[in-house]
Amino acid sequence: MTEISMAAGSRRARPFALVLAAASLPMFMATLDNLVMTNALPVLHRDMGASVEELQWFVNAYTLAFAGAILVASALGDRFGRRTVFAIGIAVFGAGSVFAALSGDPGQLIAARALQGLGAAGVMPLSLALLSGAVPPARRPLAIGIWGGVSGLGVAVGPLVGGAIMEGWNWQAIFWINVPVAIVAIPLALVVLNNDFGARARIDVPGAVLAAAGVLALVHAIVRGNDDGWDSVSVIAEIALGAVLIAAFLFWQTRAKAPLMPLRLFRDRSFSITNVVGFAFSFGTFGAVFLLIQYLQVVGGSSPLEAAVQTTPWTLAPMFVAPIAGLLAPRVGTRLLLVLGLALQGVALTWIAAVMSTDVDYPALIAPFVMAGVGMALVFAPSATALLATLGLVNHAKASGVNSTVRELGVALGTAVMTAIFVGAGGELMPDLYVDAARPAVFTGAAVLFAATIVALWLPAGKTVTDAAAEASVTAGAASPEPEPELAAR
Repeated sequence: MTEISMAAGSRRARPFALVLAAASLPMFMATLDNLVMTNALPVLHRDMGASVEELQWFVNAYTLAFAGAILVASALGDRFGRRTVFAIGIAVFGAGSVFAALSGDPGQLIAARALQGLGAAGVMPLSLALLSGAVPPARRPLAIGIWGGVSGLGVAVGPLVGGAIMEGWNWQAIFWINVPVAIVAIPLALVVLNNDFGARARIDVPGAVLAAAGVLALVHAIVRGNDDGWDSVSVIAEIALGAVLIAAFLFWQTRAKAPLMPLRLFRDRSFSITNVVGFAFSFGTFGAVFLLIQYLQVVGGSSPLEAAVQTTPWTLAPMFVAPIAGLLAPRVGTRLLLVLGLALQGVALTWIAAVMSTDVDYPALIAPFVMAGVGMALVFAPSATALLATLGLVNHAKASGVNSTVRELGVALGTAVMTAIFVGAGGELMPDLYVDAARPAVFTGAAVLFAATIVALWLPAGKTVTDAAAEASVTAGAASPEPEPELAAR
């Protein structure tokens, strides 16, 4: 088994496969829980009497807590050690899973999902930062490609695992399965991964409060919009409050001594555009997935397990295609792969929305499902490569934190906006009313993905050159106590 060469002599060398496992297993667990609940939503609607709005919050409580805490977790990792915060995140995620499994009503489950999200915030961005810091530049595209494949595997088996468990057991078991994974993942991470540090600065508490409050206000207003009326004073006031808080957060980041979101990172064209694309990709894709998995059950009459199996042409593709995309990225460039992936995903959603009906045969959905899966896979690994392409190692945790925050905001807002479109069009969990309302929502997701395709054309080509200069740059970044004053625009 090949050993990894470390940038600094004091860093421990560990087998490549073990490093991948230690960094990717907890990330797989957190990714799994983004979609594992989607198949359970109709069951929770029946068993808990949960409303459509509460079903949204089963998803959004996780994503909002995740998004609100990621930047803080990244900063804590820089200050106290990325491996340390990573292990704590795994433990909190496991505890949230236990509380979710024991929940007896929608309110308790929403709170438990929020706790899971807080734990996941310490896992996702630090996973990529720890992995990229543990492998030399020459092997980083392969490592990130495999990491993207594992992330794709979490997407793939989330609905399948959820459906299979509920078919043979109950919805609580979809949370219990996280516990043994956490028990294995914590000691593995502590033994295998290095405890990397970034710039050890004070935590930007005002920035964290402003960001979390602004995001919560915006998403909560969108969720309430259909029930209270988009012209109601309370909804308009909450949207305005969210916008003001986000603006205040951005202003504060220009003044803070140790900002949670260093705005100088956005001078890097690859970093900036990758974040815009990541938000739009998550908005369009996962908002549509939220509706489409329920469509197979509500309209198609499938059981949770049957619906999960039916979506495997879509969800299994990233597991196989993402590692290949990671290998191809240095040769053909990240821009080409991202543009192609986003376009395929947009065409696939348009196709699905066009054929949706109360009596559509499942075989008619297979081709667009495959297209969507390939498109998703072509975005996962190349976007991670493009994100970190020209940033020194010291910036990787915060850069990954910013990107994870942006993506989770995309998931939360995509789910909220598409559900608002669905409810506004008269959508109900009944076949006829579901199809007529879901179609415009899925078309909206496709439109957002097409817009992201156009934005991705402005990415740098992204053909990575892994030579001695790149190695030296990473080594210097790892040793530097402060971030670079300027970033290459590529």
